[in-house]
Amino acid sequence: MLNVENLNIDFYNQDEKTWFKAVKTISFNVKKGTVLGIVGESGSGKSVTSFSIMRLHDEKTAKITGEIDFEDISLLNLSSNEIRQIRGNQISMIFQEPMTSLNPVFTCGEQVAEAIMLHRNVDKAAAKKHTIELFNEVQLPRPEKIFESYPHQISGGQKQRVMIAMALSCNPKLLIADEPTTALDVTVQKTILQLLLKLKEERDMAMIFISHDLGVVNEIADEVAVMYKGEIVEQGPSKSIFNNPQHPYTKGLLACRPSPALQLKRLPVVADFLTGDVEDAKAHLNASNQLTEAEIQLRRATLYKQKPLLKIENLSTWYPINNGFFSKVKEYVKAVEKINFEVFPGETLGLVGESGCGKTTLGRSILRLIQPTSGNIIFGGKDITHVGKAEMRKLRKDIQIIFQDPYASLNPKLTIGQSILEPLQVHNLFKNDKERKAKVLELLNKVGLKDEHYNRYPHEFSGGQRQRVVIARALALEPKFIICDESVSALDVSVQAQVLNLIKDLQKEFGLTYIFISHDLTVVKHISDRIMVMNKGKIEEEGFPEEIFYAPKAAYTKKLIDAIPGN
Repeated sequence: MLNVENLNIDFYNQDEKTWFKAVKTISFNVKKGTVLGIVGESGSGKSVTSFSIMRLHDEKTAKITGEIDFEDISLLNLSSNEIRQIRGNQISMIFQEPMTSLNPVFTCGEQVAEAIMLHRNVDKAAAKKHTIELFNEVQLPRPEKIFESYPHQISGGQKQRVMIAMALSCNPKLLIADEPTTALDVTVQKTILQLLLKLKEERDMAMIFISHDLGVVNEIADEVAVMYKGEIVEQGPSKSIFNNPQHPYTKGLLACRPSPALQLKRLPVVADFLTGDVEDAKAHLNASNQLTEAEIQLRRATLYKQKPLLKIENLSTWYPINNGFFSKVKEYVKAVEKINFEVFPGETLGLVGESGCGKTTLGRSILRLIQPTSGNIIFGGKDITHVGKAEMRKLRKDIQIIFQDPYASLNPKLTIGQSILEPLQVHNLFKNDKERKAKVLELLNKVGLKDEHYNRYPHEFSGGQRQRVVIARALALEPKFIICDESVSALDVSVQAQVLNLIKDLQKEFGLTYIFISHDLTVVKHISDRIMVMNKGKIEEEGFPEEIFYAPKAAYTKKLIDAIPGN
């Protein structure tokens, strides 16, 4: 159905007045009714390749050579009007980030109906009827209500389903899914993957599925192409790629994902496989790098003989909704409901659950970024639930947070050096800015960044580098306790491995205590001493990682574990 031969894509760099080669002489094909998985890290050329199939690049700044043939039609030779007839109609795309792909000022239904009216030449009533049928097909609850809802009023998983409905609205022959499950809960991710496979079978549709997560691709793809620095370094049937990878890069990608079966001290990174002897790297990862039972028991004995650093007693945080007459509150969303637990000095407590279960609200309530409705927060033996703003500001020196989206939590107008320097100024640490700058440079080096990065702005860094900047800022005040809120969820598996190793190294060096919030159970199992599973504002169960994984008590926990790719 689709044949790509010797594809090269170059982009013009306006600042340097030079051309940059993003994709280098790649070839692949997609057969009718099959799924091709394209995997690789950010910047490997996956999305750039898919955009070239759709002819979405700006032709003034992009130079595309080679052949892209769709059912014997040369897509690169079509005029703008001719490609518009194919784009959306015969080849459709689900974009990576549904929130930025959906227009916030139109309802979800209006946006899908618009695509139908444009391509199908039908009236508004017929387009609405077809849209609601599509919402049913992609298993959206209450399709009529979703039709009238704006993107911000529905969950991430529901937004992704709206994007799938839009992509399917004209019954395409080829669907390109660009990272359609990144940063989704494992349960939502599994549902989306099953839905895409179901729709593919029912419609006899071909698919290109793009992801940085090999585990996800293994669930859905018939054939796999592995991309690295703009080239396809390995491709073949899915089973052979996963069971017998040949290229060091593929081996590295497979190895750096945390494994539920192994308890490693450090996660391998792709560099381990691209430099040096691969067999030596693998032996090191699987033998000397594994935690022994004796080491685990010694750590637990040391941790749990101490007094807790944090104690949470009957903590509840409710949000008012549905105001009645005279602004009287009639109902509440009980985001956190009567929660009790302790965290010990030097411990990592993992907190897992789906979106909307209350994880982030709990984290922010502990930090008093949200005022709890009731209960007590006891930190370092002191009840901080109702302390005043001035005292709480002093306490923030000891209690820090690493937010989920580093780009959103950094000021785009400040250099990263200024962003890290700012808390040192606020808390009046060190004698002057010269000493503070020296501290910032030390922190940058500590998290694997360089002195010259001090004067760069957030947009000049990759996602993994920005996450390191946010970690450096959290460390600036030398805190005792850090909440990591989904701090690796949207990172490539290789970058994720580097950041998880860094978080562990810093804990060892500074004696840090963490609450590590995530929807990814394999990541939480790797990094945590204990795990708490949260659902609908309450703790379903808690225990050591092996207890939660291999002997879960709650049906909800079993559902989360069953949804892990490869399980």
